[in-house]
Amino acid sequence: MDEILAGMIRTATPVLLAALGGVICEKVGVFNIALEGMMLFGAFFAIYGVFLTTSPVLGILLALLVGAVIGTIYVFIVEKMKADPTIVSIGVNTLAIGVTTYLMKITFGDAGSVGSDRIVGLPKLDIPLLRDIPFLNNMLNGHTPLVYVSIILVVLMHFIVYHTHTGISMRAVGEKEAAAAAAGIKVNRYRFLGVMLCGALCGLAGAHLSLGYVTMFTENMSGGRGFFAYTAVVFGKADPFMVLVASLVFGLAETLAYRAQQFGLPSPLVLTVPYTITLVALIVRNVKIRKNALKNTAKA
Repeated sequence: MDEILAGMIRTATPVLLAALGGVICEKVGVFNIALEGMMLFGAFFAIYGVFLTTSPVLGILLALLVGAVIGTIYVFIVEKMKADPTIVSIGVNTLAIGVTTYLMKITFGDAGSVGSDRIVGLPKLDIPLLRDIPFLNNMLNGHTPLVYVSIILVVLMHFIVYHTHTGISMRAVGEKEAAAAAAGIKVNRYRFLGVMLCGALCGLAGAHLSLGYVTMFTENMSGGRGFFAYTAVVFGKADPFMVLVASLVFGLAETLAYRAQQFGLPSPLVLTVPYTITLVALIVRNVKIRKNALKNTAKA
């Protein structure tokens, strides 16, 4: 049981990091399902950065930078050029698969994955305070730094969003754009910075996949986790703590999928559960949007 819970936390981390980026997008009123592509870019460039420098820290910084750049490009196209965010998201996700696969092959050869002695993964931390607590030690100890960073970010983001002037302005931009602009809030600035930060968090999520979850990069290794992250945002109603819970549910589903064969269950069938949940979440969100639109029309 302890191993399952530890696996849940480890596999939930990339989903949680990307979902926190999705929370920011929701708060500033930008629809973004390009989390998958941003995560994939982060996963590749984290590995590439480590390959060039042999430093996991520099690899993570490169992943953050690339993620932020992709986020900036996304919000520029959506906000400045007024393109449809769904189409742009599909474009970013598709572009990420093509670009990372191409760069992987021209840089490392035609192998289906990138692995090298030069690539150093993130270290696993040993927390002395947990050593004498058997259950918590097995569940919470021995993870990479990004696992603990993700938990800290949940608390920090909750405080910023709900207890600071910046958070109030963010929510105003997302909920009442005209009122926020009338109050002197720079709507475009909040949206640009918000999606840029979202891209950086997705890059961090990708770095965890390629340097913490495993120490390699494979084609399309994000494997739909960006969509799981968006689903966590929807189910968690863009609240950081509820998004944490939703991410842990997806982490548990993925962990159980790997162990399904031990219980005689077909693993491919179990793997469909997160995707099914994602589909349901998207349907629910669209229904809610239509209901709110009808209500606003009726009031008008």
